[in-house]
Amino acid sequence: MSENNSVNGTIITEVFNSPFLKTLVQQIRGQDTYGFYRNWSDELILKPFVVTKQKKREISLEGEVDPATQARIMAFFRAVAAGIEQETGLISQVVIDLNHEGFGWALVFSGRLLLAVKTLRDAHRFGFDSLEKLAEEGEKFVQKGIDLAKRFPEVGKL
Repeated sequence: MSENNSVNGTIITEVFNSPFLKTLVQQIRGQDTYGFYRNWSDELILKPFVVTKQKKREISLEGEVDPATQARIMAFFRAVAAGIEQETGLISQVVIDLNHEGFGWALVFSGRLLLAVKTLRDAHRFGFDSLEKLAEEGEKFVQKGIDLAKRFPEVGKL
């Protein structure tokens, strides 16, 4: 990994020590059946997740949610599920229900237990201010899911 963040010019060595970001990159690479991201750096793969407030204002809410944005949302929550799985051993699944206006739900569940729930609004503008915020938000979802799985282990098992 490089020391310079090509996303916003800050040092990112500490950020890439984040287990969530490592898992997110693994999820994206794992879904890459044609090897499109084979030669891409981790920073370049994560760059689309950084959407500044100014950029969010420029994104139109008219029309369907872009398939690339839908894929980013799915990758984010798959990384949450994978993080929970690694800690608890419970097989976790992700369901994204998104309507054409960009509203919907993201659910991460195991058995009959909802581990993470996120209401999606303006999904056209899905992204985070920085890689630090991305890592922080993802790790928060993972930790809450782990806590729930440990509190209700019998519900998480099929």
